[in-house]
Amino acid sequence: MRAAFIDRTGPPEVIRCGALPEPVIGPGQALVRVRACAVNPIDTYVRSGAVAMPLPSPFVVGCDLAGEVVAVADDVAGLRPGTRVWGSNQGLLGRQGTFSEWAAVDARWLVPTPDGVPDREAAAVALVGITAHLGLVTHAALRAGETLLVNGASGGVGSTVVQMAKILGARVIGTAGASAKRDLVRGLGADEVVDYRAADADARIRAAAPGGVDVWWETQREPDLARAVDLLAPGGRLVLMAGREARPLFPLGPFYVKGCRAVGFAMFNAASTVQYAAGLDIARWLAAGRLRAPIDRVLPLEATAEAHALQEAATIGRQGVLTGKIVIEP
Repeated sequence: MRAAFIDRTGPPEVIRCGALPEPVIGPGQALVRVRACAVNPIDTYVRSGAVAMPLPSPFVVGCDLAGEVVAVADDVAGLRPGTRVWGSNQGLLGRQGTFSEWAAVDARWLVPTPDGVPDREAAAVALVGITAHLGLVTHAALRAGETLLVNGASGGVGSTVVQMAKILGARVIGTAGASAKRDLVRGLGADEVVDYRAADADARIRAAAPGGVDVWWETQREPDLARAVDLLAPGGRLVLMAGREARPLFPLGPFYVKGCRAVGFAMFNAASTVQYAAGLDIARWLAAGRLRAPIDRVLPLEATAEAHALQEAATIGRQGVLTGKIVIEP
């Protein structure tokens, strides 16, 4: 089969596209014909070695996939050949990735794809959708009528959080930089969009949420926690899902006096049962047209190294080169 893989960690150029043996399913697994997969920042961290994980050799890159089941192990129930599925969690913790024509995946990570939802859309929403659901529902317990602020609302996770929070009945403030990105956030349903570079950004947030923000979702790699806590409402919640190397100052006094809470989480640490429940909600919202994944571009498998370079420029270089997900179609 054709696959995008590495033999060693390093820059995007270490990714090769070539032939590898087709995977053989084991107990509890399904063999999926991959129709689409998507690039995430974690893919680039694993490939570069910035996040150390056990890697098979050769290692197929990528976490997300959507496609069609072609075979299942004898002990797998609920899936059969011909079922369209999507999922994430590959390419992590020693599992092979998804940027290949075929993938052997534990059935517990696969969610049926609703009729009418394209594979590229399902793949693009996988990791970011599960992350958004875990943060909003499992950790922040966002309630209808509350105000949520997404700091960095035009990115892959941020744009999904905006939509999902609106589905859950929240009022949403989103921050973004360039005019086109602010327009994107507004088009996703945000009630207020603030240019984070503006001198009056905090004043605009206060005007939009006079009593403070109930949930602050932080997407930035170097968060300003003093600012976030200052703008939180009493009893507010702070959600952190980025910045592995960040060591920001933490405003302990204002935080505990306000009775706030903070949670940090990585999607792939969540139990498969919790992720599957999130996946069912996501699939339902996709089918109803209430949730979508902004896609910046669709590339062939041979362009995987280019895709990783673009993702790094956007995530690490903060160059504003992407306004949505990069989807790869093997």
